[in-house]
Amino acid sequence: MTDGSAVDITIDLDHPAEDRPAPSSGAKPWLVAAGVTVLAATLGLTLTLRSGSTPACAAGRALAAAPPTGTATHSGKATFYDSNGAGGNCSNPAAPANRLYVALGPTEYSAGAACGGFLDVVGPKGTVRVLIMDQCPECEPGHLDLSREAFARIADPAQGLVPVTYRAVVNPPLPGPLTFRIKEGASQWWFAVRVGNHGNPLRSVEVRQGDSGPWQSTARQDYNYWLIASGAGPGPFNLRISDVYGNRVTVGGIRMAPGQVQNSTVHMYAPGGGVAPRRSASARPPSNRPAGTPTPTRRPVEVARTSAPPTAAPTTSSARANARWCAG
Repeated sequence: MTDGSAVDITIDLDHPAEDRPAPSSGAKPWLVAAGVTVLAATLGLTLTLRSGSTPACAAGRALAAAPPTGTATHSGKATFYDSNGAGGNCSNPAAPANRLYVALGPTEYSAGAACGGFLDVVGPKGTVRVLIMDQCPECEPGHLDLSREAFARIADPAQGLVPVTYRAVVNPPLPGPLTFRIKEGASQWWFAVRVGNHGNPLRSVEVRQGDSGPWQSTARQDYNYWLIASGAGPGPFNLRISDVYGNRVTVGGIRMAPGQVQNSTVHMYAPGGGVAPRRSASARPPSNRPAGTPTPTRRPVEVARTSAPPTAAPTTSSARANARWCAG
């Protein structure tokens, strides 16, 4: 397979026909006809490559990345791994206390857009609700890499790989008010904040210095911090947080305190799933809980497949093979 560039054919379009060299007298009509046929076929191939059907590689790359949202049910498969207590690529301070979490493949992880959301996963043995906190680089869409404890809720761990269905949880019960953590190294010239306890995937985080002035948009990073590369000032800040379902709140009094978790009194939405009032509140003083170290990339872990029946082992699909070939 070529790199997708068009086939180059030398055709003299800069001179009128009468100025072009005449063919030699020895040219045979059938040879001229054959040459025209080959030329036409080549031109047709060129036009097909330029405007025809999309190659498999391009089609695979065009797959839109987005986290699971709404009430749609998805089918897929599940394996399991152990984060060893770490908070995963979403930069959580640690794994949740109940140890029910999941890592998604790059498409559904969507460069951090899925972080902090929840999924209800149904397997052969039951249902489990898991926090999205990590990325599984090798997982295709529909492949959930659950924690060992979560997998045990839906299947026998000896199976290693099982079919599942799953869907997003809209407005799940919140573990508490919103929390904020300014990243180490932040200053008035470089701003980065992680938002916790938001329940649904977030759509945007906006920042302004004090209680006046323009709101500045932040850029979500794949490790789940919201960044303003040029900084947002020395603080304290007001933050306006919006999720994918239209819930929006404003929290004031967030200080420039890198590495500290600041607890607010504001919930992302009202208990029971209602939209939270759009009000401002000041953050409480930071807790004494030790701040976790963000995990920029997910460390390779052993996926429990060794005890799975041979027929249950995942196969390499042609789509995955194409993706690997294209990446080369």
